[in-house]
Amino acid sequence: MTDWRPTATADALRLRAAFNRLAREFFHARGVLEVETPVLSRAGNTEPNIASFTLEFSGRTDGAPRTRWLRTSPEFALKRLLAAGIGDCYELGRVFRDGEAGGRHNPEFTMLEWYRLGWDHMRLLEETVALVREALALVGRRATLQVTTFRDLYRDRLGIDPLLDDIEVLRNALGDVALDPEGLTRDDWLDLLMTHRLQPAFAAHTLLAVHDWPASQAALARIRAGDPPLAERFELYLGPLELANGYHELIDADEQRARFERDGRVRAARGLPAVPLDAALVEALAHGLPACAGVALGVDRLLMALLGTDRIADVLAFDFARA
Repeated sequence: MTDWRPTATADALRLRAAFNRLAREFFHARGVLEVETPVLSRAGNTEPNIASFTLEFSGRTDGAPRTRWLRTSPEFALKRLLAAGIGDCYELGRVFRDGEAGGRHNPEFTMLEWYRLGWDHMRLLEETVALVREALALVGRRATLQVTTFRDLYRDRLGIDPLLDDIEVLRNALGDVALDPEGLTRDDWLDLLMTHRLQPAFAAHTLLAVHDWPASQAALARIRAGDPPLAERFELYLGPLELANGYHELIDADEQRARFERDGRVRAARGLPAVPLDAALVEALAHGLPACAGVALGVDRLLMALLGTDRIADVLAFDFARA
């Protein structure tokens, strides 16, 4: 028989409602505008490690493509609004990622994303921490904050230099974690060290902010010149759960197009489906994206951390298995 009952308790659903209210009040008090952007787009996310859902539109398109992509983030549309002059803004809504279902993942989930004009990633980190601390207060909790660089995190906890050590050193640092190394890149090994060696040991009552990532993991962040160059990016963790990913945003249209095209080559080499790049975003950047910082916060992950559960089903009215 089909189990029709919710996967979350009534208290968990009330906590979600309380956080949604808190977030809206938090940004209203700071003059950040709430907006809504399309869930369906003619372009997708080219990131090779993210899979998108597609669907076919059956109505009139006037020559536009019938294939549409469910957003994996509202990022591209929000940046188009910024380029049009909307100012500081945020969106709280559902996003979709194919192939991600399990204990900590659901194919549809809730993301809170916002942008601040004239800020860098470190100033935005402070605001992100402030929001998470207010969320913790909803359940009577507090957390200490620890801030470190990506390089120092790996040096201090694993005894390796993630920016300079060769792949063999990175592989050995995984210890007894067994996996097939075929085709894994340097960034893959760094990601595995984060998920298998570092995150599980993050203290439950600590907010850990990790900033200045390898330039090869810049995504849509600016790269700061140096030896080696670094991506102006942060990630925020509460215990072992990653909550937020923030950037000092790239505003160069040519560089953005080059990164999209590089993603496409990686996808082709891996045998992954081609994804049309978002030409509207590139044109918006060419028009002029104001200097800004942006961050995406996983609401479901935050609720999991607040409730002390490692099951995303516990914070969803109905998870993928019961949707």
